[in-house]
Amino acid sequence: MAAYDKADLERRMAGSVEALKGDLIGLRTGRASTSLLDPVTVEVYGSHMPLNQVATVSVPESRLISVQVWDKGNVGPCDKAIRSAGLGLNPIVDGTTLRIPIPDLTEERRKELAKLAGQYAEKARIAARNVRRDGMESLKADEKKNIFSEDERKRHETEVQKLTDATIAEIDAAASAKEKEILGK
Repeated sequence: MAAYDKADLERRMAGSVEALKGDLIGLRTGRASTSLLDPVTVEVYGSHMPLNQVATVSVPESRLISVQVWDKGNVGPCDKAIRSAGLGLNPIVDGTTLRIPIPDLTEERRKELAKLAGQYAEKARIAARNVRRDGMESLKADEKKNIFSEDERKRHETEVQKLTDATIAEIDAAASAKEKEILGK
């Protein structure tokens, strides 16, 4: 077990928040966003590549995403990849450009997306708690090795708990803001 390292715990907890924010960006809110297509991978040149490595993704209007495919032979695979990504999007092929209208979200779909945002937040909370547990274990191990006294260990445990509480509050705030955005409240 590694020695107690507060900076490492802070970095790992911040990482769980950043991962959550990345997950939440991918959730559709009814507005077009280039990040909506970030999870799409296209099978081209014998391998799977992110869509943004075979095409230029832009948002010319608030309800439309435009994908300008660089190689004409990749238009079909890009179209297929977007349709099969489970995003509920249906591209319209126009030469080497795919125009993707963003449909209005139904109430049912909004609720599903809000629930998914909640699941992402729970995953991030679990990650933060795991970091907390690692920190507490390393403090106890350090106390046994006589690196810390019992009072120092307790003081550090309080720091770790405060850090965990702050991280979980940040996770909850990000998730509830996204849920409000999705539900249109």
